[in-house]
Amino acid sequence: MSLSATVAMQPLAAMPERARCAIRGVLTDIDDTLTTNGRLTAEAYGAMERLRNAGRLVVPITGRPAGWCDHIARMWPVDAVVGENGAFYMHYDTQARRLVRRFAVDAPTRHANHARIAAIGEKIVAAVPGCALASDQRYRETDLAIDFREDVPPLPREAVDRIVALMRGEGMTAKVSSIHVNGWYGSYDKLAMTRTLLAEVFGIDLDGAREHFVFAGDSPNDAAMFAFFPNAVGVANVREFADRIATLPTYVTQREAGAGFTEIADHLLHG
Repeated sequence: MSLSATVAMQPLAAMPERARCAIRGVLTDIDDTLTTNGRLTAEAYGAMERLRNAGRLVVPITGRPAGWCDHIARMWPVDAVVGENGAFYMHYDTQARRLVRRFAVDAPTRHANHARIAAIGEKIVAAVPGCALASDQRYRETDLAIDFREDVPPLPREAVDRIVALMRGEGMTAKVSSIHVNGWYGSYDKLAMTRTLLAEVFGIDLDGAREHFVFAGDSPNDAAMFAFFPNAVGVANVREFADRIATLPTYVTQREAGAGFTEIADHLLHG
């Protein structure tokens, strides 16, 4: 981690009171931001519920698959979810009693890409010893997830870089999370779909309201969100990837992972 990376992030307590009181919603990564060692703690789950009960929008912005996001949108104390790194949003309409699913890419294109993505996954697993298809790959509709430290022993950065290079060599967009390398066809990302979700479901122009949202994250695939939101917050473990994140968050918590997310909720609700 570079000295400039350390200096760039301020303690969460440094967020001005006026900015804190103006926050309307919390957008959050899931893995290693909400979760701790692969588990969603009662503390972090309760923090989401407390934020929502206090009238804040709560929206996970994740690389996790469509199958998981269907459950999250229906069952968690959230207002919507953006999944597969911006491939779609899901929102449960309580009045209509139905799940709204909005994809960045049309169904015929997603279908055409499916076999292509599966073949690339086999190629990468054969080329990079120790990696594996992510255990949630079967629940994905748009992207390829290669596991480098979730259910396999952690791989060195050189192996992660090799996975990224192989994906990009196939013309894919590739992003690194705290546990997976995700690859997909298309120019969408977390920020683009977040902008679409807020406009279509909540009538919010995100470009004019960015200072009213906190984004919480921890890894390189959160860089675009960190750059966009002036009140972005990294949970403390963001420092592990600080030298690989193009734009660091403005603030950083004292605690890591789900405890860090809970710290964010406490700060927003109680100062």
